Amino acid sequence: MAFLGVALLGLLAGAAVMYVLYRPRFEELRRQAEAEAQRLRESAQAQSRELLVQAQAEALRVRNEAEADIKQARQALLKQEERIQQLEERLARSQEKVDRKLDDLERRERGISQRERQIERLHREAEELKHSQQAELERIAGLTTDEAREIVLKRVEATARDDAARLMRQIEQEAKDEAEKRAKKIISIAIQRLASEYVAELTVTTVPLPSEELKGRIIGREGRNIRAFEQITGVDIIVDDTPEAVTLSCHDPVRREVARLALTKLLKDGRIHPARIEEVVEKTRQEIETIMREEGERVVYEAGVQGLHPDLIRILGRLKYRTSYGQNVLQHSLECALLAGAMASELGANVQVAKTAALLHDIGKAVDHEVQGPHALIGADIARRLGRSPAIVHAIAAHHFEEEPQTVEAFIVAAADAMSGGRPGARRETLDLYIKRLEALETVATSFPGVQRAFAIQAGREVRVMVQPDAVDDLGSITLARNISRKIEESLQYPGQIRVTVIRETRAVDYAR
Repeated sequence: MAFLGVALLGLLAGAAVMYVLYRPRFEELRRQAEAEAQRLRESAQAQSRELLVQAQAEALRVRNEAEADIKQARQALLKQEERIQQLEERLARSQEKVDRKLDDLERRERGISQRERQIERLHREAEELKHSQQAELERIAGLTTDEAREIVLKRVEATARDDAARLMRQIEQEAKDEAEKRAKKIISIAIQRLASEYVAELTVTTVPLPSEELKGRIIGREGRNIRAFEQITGVDIIVDDTPEAVTLSCHDPVRREVARLALTKLLKDGRIHPARIEEVVEKTRQEIETIMREEGERVVYEAGVQGLHPDLIRILGRLKYRTSYGQNVLQHSLECALLAGAMASELGANVQVAKTAALLHDIGKAVDHEVQGPHALIGADIARRLGRSPAIVHAIAAHHFEEEPQTVEAFIVAAADAMSGGRPGARRETLDLYIKRLEALETVATSFPGVQRAFAIQAGREVRVMVQPDAVDDLGSITLARNISRKIEESLQYPGQIRVTVIRETRAVDYAR
């Protein structure tokens, strides 16, 4: 306890010493604090006076703006009241007009009602008069209303048919003239561009002999030479009584040509025995393959067609030894390609597609003896397998309408084929086929009612139809010619076009006594 008391006294003594030593400093700090507080009070008073002035100025501005807004609102309200008063006056005037119009409408409705009643009365009177007159007309004419209506309808129908036939004839004539003019122009341009001479060729199946003695050498001892020749070539040799000639028979024109050339070489050489026959036939076969490839390349070059597969060119060359109705198919294909290219350029179609399809359109004939089916579809399948485009394949398949033509190029190829094969002198046909075609034309023409006789003339290019004048009138003959043409198109196959001429003849006979 004594220690705590001593310590307390020490602290108090130290505090007293510190107060004595730092008292002047404390007084100085107090004076500075009072001076700073005075300055802050004066600054605050100055700021408060300034803020008070600003607040008074702002209050005055707000009051002036409020008074201006109130004045403007009062003016707008006065204008609105004036506008409302004007609208009320207009509405009152409009109401007066509406009232007057309603009165007018009521008067008009009353007048219309009176007129309707008058019209109904007149209508009833007209119906009564109509019935009475109709009964009187039926009594005088001796016909009922239905009978008279039927007569009138028949007359109107006959008149309408006559008018329709005249209009149809006029439209057909105009379309025919325009189409014929355009077609003649395109075809003439195509033919002028082609300007090539062409002679129909026949596959030679008869080999002439220098003498009759060579027949025995061809047959050989016990027939060994002829059997070896037929076995190696695949061609039958017919040795008959024909003087100084033997006949080669085979469905394959290439094998037949190989046999013809080989037999010709053997006859010139004179050495005819199985070993020599095999040697000569093999060399001839290689020569024919070379000739076909060269002919295919020549035709492709002359047609201006590029990018064909080598197998296509080789198959195309086989057509050199293929004929159709006496027309060489390879030359026919080249002619079609040139015609199709010329027509495609005139019509704005794809020239390359038309030329390529026309050149390849009969390629199926090179293998049609090996594959079953129409040559158009066979050729289209070959072209498809060897990389030709769908447009070319379609044009090949549709040139004989086994497929329905869907493109301009397909129609061009069909037209070029008809032009090349249908022109005079291009093809030949047997007498039996010729007579059957003419008979078919006459049969189609005479199958229509009212036809008396029909004659196929100008090698089947025209059929003249004689009709009974009391069964077919002048306008009916137009319809009859059109129907016969359509039936010929649907039922017959023919190159080019067939003209149908209907003749109606009326004879007046009298006697002078």
